[in-house]
Amino acid sequence: MANNHTGNMSVTVLGCPITKMGLDDFVSSAERFISSKAPHYIAMMNVAKLVKMRSDKELAQSILAADLIGADGVPLVWASRLFGTPLPGRVNGTDLMYRLLERASEKRYRIFFFGAKEAVLQRVLEVVRQEYPGVQIAGSQDGYFTSAEELAIVNKIRLAEPDILLIAFGTPKKELWVKRYLAAMGVPVIHGVGGSFDVMAGVVRRAPLWMQRSGLEWFFRLLQEPGRMWRRYLVTNALFVLLVLREWLRLHFSVVEPKATRRYVREEKEEK
Repeated sequence: MANNHTGNMSVTVLGCPITKMGLDDFVSSAERFISSKAPHYIAMMNVAKLVKMRSDKELAQSILAADLIGADGVPLVWASRLFGTPLPGRVNGTDLMYRLLERASEKRYRIFFFGAKEAVLQRVLEVVRQEYPGVQIAGSQDGYFTSAEELAIVNKIRLAEPDILLIAFGTPKKELWVKRYLAAMGVPVIHGVGGSFDVMAGVVRRAPLWMQRSGLEWFFRLLQEPGRMWRRYLVTNALFVLLVLREWLRLHFSVVEPKATRRYVREEKEEK
C-alpha cells in the first residue's frame, strides 16, 4: 500500500497525519490517481476513528498507509487550530463521494459500488443512473458475505476494472479490507464511504447544513440511532476532548506527554 499523504502537506492531530487539502484538491488528486492507473486509498478520519486507532494497531496501520487522509469532522479542524497547525476545513466522506460521482459523470469514469444491504445498494444504483447518467457502473456487490467469499469478490472487482471503488462498510471493516486487498484489487481510487449509501438511498437522513458546519452532525445521528450510537459518540467524544486538552497542555506548558500518546507515536514510527 502506498503511503503518499506525507508527500502532500499534512497536519498531525494527536499522532495522525491529516492531509492539508480541501475538498476540491481531493477530487483533483483522485483524477491524478486515475490517470496513474496505480492503486490508491483515500481514508477519512473522524473523532471516533482517531480514538479507536490508538488501541487498534491494524486500523492504525491501514489509515497511516493511505495516500490521502481527510478530516471528516469539524472537531478535528478545531483541534488543528488549537495546536497552531490549522487545516483548511473538513473533507466529509459523503461530500467527497458525491463530488466523485459528479466528476465521474462528466468524465465517464467507471465506478464499482461495494457494501450495504442489497435493497439499499440497488436503490443507490437507481439514483446514480438517474442523477449521474455519465457514470459507468462497473459492477456492484452488497456488504454481506463470508470470509470464504472474499477472494472471489476481490477477483470480481479486479476483473471489472473500475476507476473508482466506493466501499460502504463501517470501521474497521472497510479499513481492514483495504489493508488486505488494495494491491490485489488494483483500483486507482478507493474511497471508504461508510454509511453514505444509506444516505443516498434515503434510509438515513443527513444533519441540516448548519449542524454539519457547527460540528454537531454527530448529535443528529445520535438522536436518530441512540441505542447504537450513544457509546461511539458520547464516550469517544469525551476521550477526544481529554486527549486534546492533554496535548494542548503539553504544547503550552511542557506537561509530560500521556503514556497513550507516547505509545501511539512510537508504534507509528516503528511502522514507518
